[in-house]
Amino acid sequence: MESLTPTAWALALGISLFAGVVKGAIGFALPLIMISGLSSFLDPRLALAGILVSVLVSNGVQVFRQGRIAAIQAARLHWRYLAIVMASIFLTAQLVTTIPRDAFYLILGVPVVGLSLLQLSGFRLHVPPSRRSAAEWGIGLVSGALGGLAGTWGPTTVLYLMAIDTPKSRQMVVQGVIYGAGSIVLFLAHLRSGILNQETVWFSAGLLPAALAGMVIGFRLQDRMDAAVFRRATLIVLVVAGVNLIRKGLMG
Repeated sequence: MESLTPTAWALALGISLFAGVVKGAIGFALPLIMISGLSSFLDPRLALAGILVSVLVSNGVQVFRQGRIAAIQAARLHWRYLAIVMASIFLTAQLVTTIPRDAFYLILGVPVVGLSLLQLSGFRLHVPPSRRSAAEWGIGLVSGALGGLAGTWGPTTVLYLMAIDTPKSRQMVVQGVIYGAGSIVLFLAHLRSGILNQETVWFSAGLLPAALAGMVIGFRLQDRMDAAVFRRATLIVLVVAGVNLIRKGLMG
């Protein structure tokens, strides 16, 4: 890994801080923000390595805040989806080192834009109880593939939970469990793939304090802001960042 300039470090820390604020305030989007922001000026594989420690720890904090009993109940209720996501993350993560750089920009950019636009549109899928098993397989595989390649499986998980009419009061708990378990698998998978190694792990760990500081700020902002407006503004920023990644992938 090449040494980063002070400017690059400042940008990386600023992006991590902002991602943490959003994560603390609305419970998602830390990987999307970090991967799209870091990839705009760093090698995409280094950007992917950079998010891993922050994703792991921030999701651990989210699970811890919800309590052990609630987490266990959520895992039992959604065990099939959870297992599919975890297996898919691990398997697809091993492909990252074989993908050309320009193609990797596209792999990062297209999901960021697509998932952000999907949420901005207000699209909602409905899955009847009789087809829940099929939905768990289909959406779980897509979520895991996006997680393994781009480090994000949150938006498709939200889509799945809404599609099966999960009560809002339970959604945050279930999301925390799925994100937490998935982030452990993602971390281990990229230790195996080589994306996270003796050099990149220090870069990834160096971004953690900024992400955690952002989460503390986000937690305090929860009751003082219009979450819907903040969420929409964040998604618009993500669309712009994702389009830039697609541009880099197409133009080289």
